[in-house]
Amino acid sequence: MTTPLSPRLAEDGRTLGHALIEAKLVTPAELRLALDKQKAGDPRRLGRILLEEGILDEDGLAMALSVHLNLPYIDLKRHTVQPEALRLVPEEMARQNGLIPLDFVDGSLALVMEDPTDIQVMQEISALTGRTLYPTVGVGPDIRSAIDLYYKSNRAIEREVAQFAGLPEAVLVGAEASAPEAVAQDPIVRAVDLLLEQAVRDRASDIHFEPDREAMQVRFRVDGVLHRALTLPKVSHAAVLSRIKVLAGMNIAERRRPQDGQFAMDVGGEETSFRVATSETTWGEMAVLRILGRSESILDLASLGLHDESLAAFRRMIHSPYGMVMVSGPTGSGKTTSLYAAVNQLDRTRLNVMTIEDPVEYNFPGIHQIQVNRAAEITFASGLRGIMRLDPDVIMVGEVRDGETAEAAIQAALTGHLVLSSIHANEAAGALYRLAHLGIERYLLVSAVLGVVAQRLVRRVCSRCAHAAEPSPEEKEAYMAEMGEPLASIQVGEGCAYCNHTGFQGRTGVFEAMALTPTLRRLLIEGAGVGEIESEAVREGMITMRRDAMMKVKAGVTTPGEVMRNVHTLG
Repeated sequence: MTTPLSPRLAEDGRTLGHALIEAKLVTPAELRLALDKQKAGDPRRLGRILLEEGILDEDGLAMALSVHLNLPYIDLKRHTVQPEALRLVPEEMARQNGLIPLDFVDGSLALVMEDPTDIQVMQEISALTGRTLYPTVGVGPDIRSAIDLYYKSNRAIEREVAQFAGLPEAVLVGAEASAPEAVAQDPIVRAVDLLLEQAVRDRASDIHFEPDREAMQVRFRVDGVLHRALTLPKVSHAAVLSRIKVLAGMNIAERRRPQDGQFAMDVGGEETSFRVATSETTWGEMAVLRILGRSESILDLASLGLHDESLAAFRRMIHSPYGMVMVSGPTGSGKTTSLYAAVNQLDRTRLNVMTIEDPVEYNFPGIHQIQVNRAAEITFASGLRGIMRLDPDVIMVGEVRDGETAEAAIQAALTGHLVLSSIHANEAAGALYRLAHLGIERYLLVSAVLGVVAQRLVRRVCSRCAHAAEPSPEEKEAYMAEMGEPLASIQVGEGCAYCNHTGFQGRTGVFEAMALTPTLRRLLIEGAGVGEIESEAVREGMITMRRDAMMKVKAGVTTPGEVMRNVHTLG
């Protein structure tokens, strides 16, 4: 394969304008308009004029350039940028000139370029890298997205870490005691800020700082799955952890006992809150940061992924004048999001809506929110009792964790209040027995509880790289067991730049909504087990999480593997 420095022009000498007209991407009149602008002194290239005047779109220009210049067209959604190539071109140069290094072709550096006719830029890059160049054509927005994705902050973070490694405590204390402008220039501050910005850019929900024998691993949880983001030298561990503790208002000298804290900062122009937890491990102190984007819009119920029938049942529950509605599931299953979405449906003008949370993750206008504060003896139970004296109509309790909180919540529901809360249980019926285990008598359960919504989260197949594939024998068997029909094909993600080559982009919920009907109340009083309660609820029309999840497989939203990984009740 040849490795030219400059693009090859069409053999018959045609201009780009002629190629665009032949491809019916522009009309002769539109082309004349752009050429007239150039003759009048407009310095922009022909393609840029056509783009910015709205005559031509990015995809059309890229395809036309590819044909006209006889250069390959590269779809960056389906190609992986190689790190060795990326290192040769600085991010600033790539961003400024609308290009990204892709790979090596017979020793030449392949560039994906928005404008491969810019010979001057290619000469500069060739001189910088010491390589001949192989130009290719790409779509402008795709190139910019790839720059955002691949030019991550790792190298910048490593440079900052190298400056303070070995003097963590002295540097940190000195920086924190300095003026604000001095703090902003400290390498510790810059390194941690870059890490936080990268995590937010990567859509992470959690950041893990995990020391081992020789290094500190930094991992991001994206769409529920942990990915290694960066490996830092072990000497940076104490300094990074101390900086995080300072931000969260924690004791930097305490390393053996677990600590909790939180802080908020501007990341990429958006107010973002971080909840911090630390604990000692074999190889040193570990920290996990939960990321809570303050500006993120709270979903309404219809956007959570509930099936129509489950959505209708949930809405009936939360619009009752009194009673208790539970949302159940394991940690990280989206319970708080569902509670917030439910609260967001209420008429806050006519109702006094109050919450007790640990922590308050999002602020709502028109809702009075209370933060659990154990140092001030404000727990879920004591906070709930205090709320009862403030004439509430609706009370949201972040979580029922113990018998005292469960009893207070049940009493509130029995005395004319609507109570919304979460609880750890594997399925909807199991939430009732979890309350019973916490000491609530069954006769109180049937009197107070309106219903339970159980849920899990599954990853969505990436819409950009999804394609049909044959399911595995295990996937076919699992689908057949639930749906009673064969599964011929499924949608899977091939992996692209848009989904960071995971094949998944975002998550959706799978749900079961169980309203307590007279029959279910009778079975509960009679001592029926979880299986019997669930079987009767299904007979009465409840869609189980297993079925809801497989219906989403059938619709191409997720995969059977995701369902089997997350909806572990699948039998």
